[in-house]
Amino acid sequence: MKIVDVNVWMVEGIKYNWTLLKVYTDEGYTGVGEATNWPGSPLVEAAARHVGERIIGLDPMQTDFIWTKLYRDLNWVGPYGASLCAISGIDMALLDLKGKVLEVPCYQLLGGPIRTEIALYANYWFTGGGHNAADYASQARTVREQGFDGLKFDPFAHTNYLYGEDLSSNLALTEEAKQRAYDVTKAVRHAVGNDVDMMIETHAMLNFKTAITMAERLAELNITWYEEPVGPENVETLQAIRDRLNPGVSICVGERHYTRYGIRPVLEKHICDIIMPDITRCGGPSEMKRMAAMAEAYNVQLAPHNPNGPLSTLASAHVSATVPNFFRQEFMFNDVSWRDEVIDHPIEVRNGRLILTDRPGLGVDLVEEAMEAHPGIRKSREGFYV
Repeated sequence: MKIVDVNVWMVEGIKYNWTLLKVYTDEGYTGVGEATNWPGSPLVEAAARHVGERIIGLDPMQTDFIWTKLYRDLNWVGPYGASLCAISGIDMALLDLKGKVLEVPCYQLLGGPIRTEIALYANYWFTGGGHNAADYASQARTVREQGFDGLKFDPFAHTNYLYGEDLSSNLALTEEAKQRAYDVTKAVRHAVGNDVDMMIETHAMLNFKTAITMAERLAELNITWYEEPVGPENVETLQAIRDRLNPGVSICVGERHYTRYGIRPVLEKHICDIIMPDITRCGGPSEMKRMAAMAEAYNVQLAPHNPNGPLSTLASAHVSATVPNFFRQEFMFNDVSWRDEVIDHPIEVRNGRLILTDRPGLGVDLVEEAMEAHPGIRKSREGFYV
């Protein structure tokens, strides 16, 4: 069997574009994958097309060989970024294809299921109101009523800083902003109760002093983890944060750590409690499984990052099904209405759990007409970044 073609689509999502792809073979088998990242989705789309051309003529069943060949070939342009997103999408599609050839779900190819109901935590549940305690509390109660017992949010509301609209703060917060972040977090905790996991996102947009100060203030609200208190560039800075933080505050990092090589120094220094690799960035399901195994050796849990499209959600769940040290998987609580239209079987979520089936591969195929009805946004607009 040989790969004969790879098609790529850019589809509009709730926050940004999804990059979806499909691998075709000379025996009629196909596999679907996702390479989503942002901003810069046109770069990812172009990388996916280029990487797709590089695998024409190869045997799709040789998934590890293809992963290693692509990683080594493209390492010259950097072992991260758009090229790794493309590799991630191809790896996902090849695993899906192999599952369909062998007529088994992907989780069987990854070692077999420990679980087939995947505990989720809700993100993007706070889109219907303002950045204030009352609106957050009201929406958090809705999350709880839908059966979710975990949720995440960024009480610091740093969206503007990410795109350079205001660089004057030096990643600091005014006293008013600090108090608002505390009040919002406290309101959410009271709204959902103490038995719900509450994850705090910072987007690595706080300076060192502010990150420490706010972690100490929020610790009394029984936060489950403090996410990305520093960016992935400097492991020593993360070490310094860990040394200064209350030992009861768990640190979660990994959404911007590519491959096992990127996460290794974090694990070796014992400076995080949970890793959150993103399956469309880190190297795909094959590499996420390897990263999870590394983390297990350090008694660190896995909580896949997943603010992406439906294939990312399903592929992450297949890995999560097989991982002994799995904790929770991210899930977009509010999403575009066509999320389940671009795949031929809807994602099943009950009581905050994603239910995996025994259908072969990822269990779905892409619906071209639905994808083409919702093409990706190619020019930035308010609230949406390509």
